[in-house]
Amino acid sequence: MEKIAVGGEAGGAGGAYSYNALKRLDNIWSNICTQPQGPQETQQIVSRVSGLSQDYAMGNNLVGTFDIAVCGGTLGIFLATALCAKGLRVAVVERNAIKGNRCGFESLGDIWVEDILNLGVSPAKLVETVKQRFVSLGGVILEDCSLSSITIYDDVAVMQLSKGDILSSRLVIDAMGNFSPILKQIKGGRKPDGMCLVVGSCAHGFKENSSSDVIYSSSSVTKVADANVQLFWEAFPAGSGPLDRTTYMFTYTEPQSTSPSLEDLLEEYWKLMPKYQGVSLDELEILRVVYGIFPTYKNSPLQAAFDRVLQFGDASGIQSPVSFGGFGSLTRHLGRLSNGIYEAIDGDLLDSDSLSKLNPYMPNLSASWLFQRAMSAKQKLDVSPSFTNELLHVNFTCMQRLGDPVLRPFLQDVIQFGPLAKTLGLVMLNKPQIIPSIFRQAIFGRTSSKDEVPVEETPRGLEIWSWPRLRVVILSIFLKSETIIVTAF
Repeated sequence: MEKIAVGGEAGGAGGAYSYNALKRLDNIWSNICTQPQGPQETQQIVSRVSGLSQDYAMGNNLVGTFDIAVCGGTLGIFLATALCAKGLRVAVVERNAIKGNRCGFESLGDIWVEDILNLGVSPAKLVETVKQRFVSLGGVILEDCSLSSITIYDDVAVMQLSKGDILSSRLVIDAMGNFSPILKQIKGGRKPDGMCLVVGSCAHGFKENSSSDVIYSSSSVTKVADANVQLFWEAFPAGSGPLDRTTYMFTYTEPQSTSPSLEDLLEEYWKLMPKYQGVSLDELEILRVVYGIFPTYKNSPLQAAFDRVLQFGDASGIQSPVSFGGFGSLTRHLGRLSNGIYEAIDGDLLDSDSLSKLNPYMPNLSASWLFQRAMSAKQKLDVSPSFTNELLHVNFTCMQRLGDPVLRPFLQDVIQFGPLAKTLGLVMLNKPQIIPSIFRQAIFGRTSSKDEVPVEETPRGLEIWSWPRLRVVILSIFLKSETIIVTAF
């Protein structure tokens, strides 16, 4: 890793390649794992002051007044450009420079789809292109400036920057990612409920490079360091050349002292990747090594906690077990959020209640949380080590039987009630014996008694599914008429 050029590094999660950056991220992950449960003392970035901003002296350091200020430019530049294109005055504040299909489960059979995850794009080139577009639309970029504080007045939000500059805007958008100081303040310093750990590389020398793996598992639960982990793979052609390919290995875990480090996973990656891809490391030229950690939360997305401040992207808790976070999570919501933010600015609907409607409760995210729980290896196994692979294989087989309208939305990370209910119904009909293991692994987890499911163990919107109410669940699925009846006693 120390020999790999890092000139193409981009900011944000997964954008750094160096060994030093890996050690820094591992240190962050270690601190999260050893952090006690419950609220912690945090820096108070956002404060509220009654009255108008003109009643308070801001000095001569005011660099501008805007409709919207986006904090975090690596991915915030995408939303900023969309808003700027609507005629709004937008500034981006970034602490650095802005730079930017097979499914298989351990020999249980492969499921092939077309036109999913079949290309790779350089993040640095993509971010630079959008940055140029933003500037051409009249957007303002303040680089090498970190956020010190935000003071919310009745009429505007005033941002104090690290260099002493002051910026005023009607709305502040927090696009600072998983480790946003504003997000930390809102959550009271609590640790994430779960974590997706990702390691991988982009390498030159793959002669067979025409297909991609959306999700692939080549083993049952295995040991990495002192932890049980279920490893998954993802691979696709890179945009840098016909022989270049990106491969990821990832796992889902809970932040605890026994969790593996990224370096542990990377060592395992170098052992397993050659067999997974059918190549020798000696045949490959490693172009860059990639890694990242993606926190996940039971209750997502995050509701607005302050007037005139809105979370966006990873800072809002929108994540997925299929496409992780970052670029994948923001593009899916970019159109909806850019239109909604424009309407909020236009109607002066910038109080916290109104802004919360832009990040409403989403049942599909609760479903995603349960998927993650099902795909995580517990340290004390109460199901078979091959359970996750069996579950995923039967689900994907059922989705394939139900056809492209069911399989494609899931692989494109657009979880829909109809296709999901059909799949679960078909799973119950084809392999009902797996259902008790699903409840033990994904829903009930660590229960204090057989008759209670602690609210903290279930995502928002699923609290009603306590054990007594799940004694009998009848799913009547009429596939031809697409009528789904769910009755719970």
